[in-house]
Amino acid sequence: MAENIHPIHDRIVQRSEREASNGHRAGVIWLTGLSGSGKSTIAAAVERELFEAGHFVVLLDGDNVRTGLCGDLGFSIEDRQENIRRIAETAKLFAAAGAQVLCSFVSPTRAIRAMARDIISQEDFLEVFVNTPLAVCEARDVKGLYAKARAGEIKNFTGIDSPYEAPENPFLDLKTENQTVEASAAEVVQAIRQKLSL
Repeated sequence: MAENIHPIHDRIVQRSEREASNGHRAGVIWLTGLSGSGKSTIAAAVERELFEAGHFVVLLDGDNVRTGLCGDLGFSIEDRQENIRRIAETAKLFAAAGAQVLCSFVSPTRAIRAMARDIISQEDFLEVFVNTPLAVCEARDVKGLYAKARAGEIKNFTGIDSPYEAPENPFLDLKTENQTVEASAAEVVQAIRQKLSL
């Protein structure tokens, strides 16, 4: 820690107080998967369901974060690592404030996700693998990104010319290929309630 920086941990409302007031534990639910796997759509549905149930919930999503907090970063491995570092630090602050934080990011390598877990904490980091095969993601291609990557218009695109390393032991392995968004979201919500109930 830099010299002359003194966090005021002893003078702020404590996380345990916030959790008691919210009626649930805080945590970071980290949705990882290929582009087009359904991460953002599922995360938004989970956010809505938790919010309507009275939870303090925050959603951090790849495209939104890259327009502001990480707007200066590209897509090299180094920039992706810095992108995830900033997001993890932000998620950690929200969790300390008692939130259930939904993070929807490709976060393609195990090392990058391990870094996020180390920043956030082993206990608070709940990894959800949005497990959708590449062929399905590419068939959807809702943003036209796979077509551009195949044409060489986008470089370092995960799943095409940049690797994606699937989680080895996720908190939840969400197989979405033959499942509706609503069913996938319900599965995530149930897992969150079981893990983060008081």
